[in-house]
Amino acid sequence: MPRRSRIHLDGVPLHIVQRGHNREPCFFAEDDYSSYLHWLGEALTESGCALHAYVLMTNHVHLLITPTKAEAVPKFIISLGRRYVQYINRSYRRTGTLWDSRYKSSLVQAETYLLACQRYIELNPVRAAMVEDPAHYRWTSYRANGLGQPDARLSPHPLYRALGRDNEEQRAAYRALFRAHLDRAAIDDIRLALKQSQPLGNQRFYAKIEQMTGIRREAKPRGRPRVDTAQTLS
Repeated sequence: MPRRSRIHLDGVPLHIVQRGHNREPCFFAEDDYSSYLHWLGEALTESGCALHAYVLMTNHVHLLITPTKAEAVPKFIISLGRRYVQYINRSYRRTGTLWDSRYKSSLVQAETYLLACQRYIELNPVRAAMVEDPAHYRWTSYRANGLGQPDARLSPHPLYRALGRDNEEQRAAYRALFRAHLDRAAIDDIRLALKQSQPLGNQRFYAKIEQMTGIRREAKPRGRPRVDTAQTLS
């Protein structure tokens, strides 16, 4: 079965995941994380993409960006990945690939899923049982979005800005979102959209993408349709 083509659109948020080859580590020491963030900042400047959230895990990264121009996204990923691989190969005297050949991406409907997607990204270390609080993990955007730690790479989305009248109110409202667990259905929706390289949103969002691209895109559960036991028993 041919792979689905990725869809990138001007000004539409995009959730990107890039994994280490065969799910092997892509970060080996603290300097590696710092170097990746350095190259990330340069790639953002060159591509004109705005970064809203990120997390660097041991064997993969999550990025939530909004590209000014859709065609800048592949260039952004290639530039960032190539520079970091060159750094790793030079530092550890290795050769060959570091990343999986294809990155995963999913368009995100801002008004319905953007803040949930930010929480999903920044809660990765918590779900992985690496920390109990996202503030305790260094290599994530939570310390900036939730605590105000300076991070020049980040460009808060207008929906984040709308959480409060000033930076302090915005951060407080954002932290409050983390007091409750991220809804299981939202986690499943985000994961399915990434796995299938499909948009994340509602029917209106899918219709808009179809109108703009001429292609119908919507994440679909794989396999046989599941019986709705709740409906059957009611």
